[in-house]
Amino acid sequence: MNTFENMSLSNNLLQAIQKLGFTNPTEIQEKSIPHIVKGKDLIGESATGSGKTLAFGCSIAEHVKPNEGLQALILAPTRELAEQVRNSIKELTPQLKVMSIYGGVSINPQIDNLRKVDVVVATPGRLLDHLQRRTVNLSKIKILVLDEADRMLDMGFIDDVERIIRVCPKERQTLFFSATISSKIKTLANRYMKDSITILAERQVDPSKLKQVYYNVMKHGKLALLVHLLKTEISGLAIIFCNTRNTTDFVNKNLRANKVDAVSIHGGLSQNKRSGTIEMFNKGKVGVLVCTDVAARGLHIENVSHVCNYEIPKDAKDYVHRIGRTARAGEEGMVMNLICELDHDNFGRVLREYRTFNVEKLEKPHTENIVPIKSSNFGQRPRRNNFGGHRRSFGNRRNSNPRSSGPRSFGNRKNSESDRGNSDQKSFGNRRNSGPRSFGDKKRFSSRPRFS
Repeated sequence: MNTFENMSLSNNLLQAIQKLGFTNPTEIQEKSIPHIVKGKDLIGESATGSGKTLAFGCSIAEHVKPNEGLQALILAPTRELAEQVRNSIKELTPQLKVMSIYGGVSINPQIDNLRKVDVVVATPGRLLDHLQRRTVNLSKIKILVLDEADRMLDMGFIDDVERIIRVCPKERQTLFFSATISSKIKTLANRYMKDSITILAERQVDPSKLKQVYYNVMKHGKLALLVHLLKTEISGLAIIFCNTRNTTDFVNKNLRANKVDAVSIHGGLSQNKRSGTIEMFNKGKVGVLVCTDVAARGLHIENVSHVCNYEIPKDAKDYVHRIGRTARAGEEGMVMNLICELDHDNFGRVLREYRTFNVEKLEKPHTENIVPIKSSNFGQRPRRNNFGGHRRSFGNRRNSNPRSSGPRSFGNRKNSESDRGNSDQKSFGNRRNSGPRSFGDKKRFSSRPRFS
């Protein structure tokens, strides 16, 4: 087995690695670092949390010189990952000025700091904002890294990524790191890499220590079952995955109402809130994290004993990334899936694409009835007045003028977790274009909402 000492690393870098407490390299580090420090282009496939940041950080530590302008650019799909990578690179290279840039926060401090930085970790949308404003100079880039490249492309950033790559100098080192090497990544590599090397590493999740189960449950019984499991079956840290922001808020609010110490994270929260929540969970100050897939990829979250899928994702790959949060580093883990009639298609897709998964069916235990508390924007229906109308509905005179209310703010219909530009949400639509809805609008009022 290779050690850090025989990888031809500088003394300063070896001392930094030792100071961080790393003694033996992980598989992806052992296989990739000797090529990376030689300046080779490389594609690395390895699971989240396997040490990829240290791998490409070695090239930055060896080849970027302080106070000579922006020389290394790392693209990341989410704000949290960008901030996490920045902290890791800063610990590895204390001599360099490292900053992260992403949307959802003021752009002015970023503009000021970009003038004197050596390394930037960025989400594609905000970096394009800076390129359009001409507040960032990529002409001296020596090293370009795409971290969690598959996630970035799945989120629809491929055009943005290509625009950024084309602005960078052609003479550079290009590194792609990803949990899976898709055809899109291969196409991108063929287009923008020179004589690239592909490195594959085993997944850190130990299948022999990971148990997967599922419960068949009615949609309205999911919440009661989840509360029961968290109180009676689950010990240690647990991550509850939902598909949308609204469901995440709904589940978190109801867990807390039922005396479960939970916090939530999704793309609709402020950056300070998201960072603070991850820190609380990582330090064990709360035992349950309710989240969308924004937390499934890239984030360094240790000691998770249970993963619970409150909803099954549409993409089977997202299921794999979710369950990869547990059964790591030799520890045992359990995945619990709550399957209702709406989840059968997605769950069937997972089982078809990953036939080696052994998912055991468990009988639903007896649970106490829970009356769910509605979140403020979770599928609410306007209350009716005594005359059969809707109180302050679209037909109400106070709201009937579309110009007085402006665009609705329920958020993106799909509640997607992308990180484009300054905002994670899109408006629901402008009333000036669509006009007010009438009392009899079937799309809005014809059916009652169904709560989980």
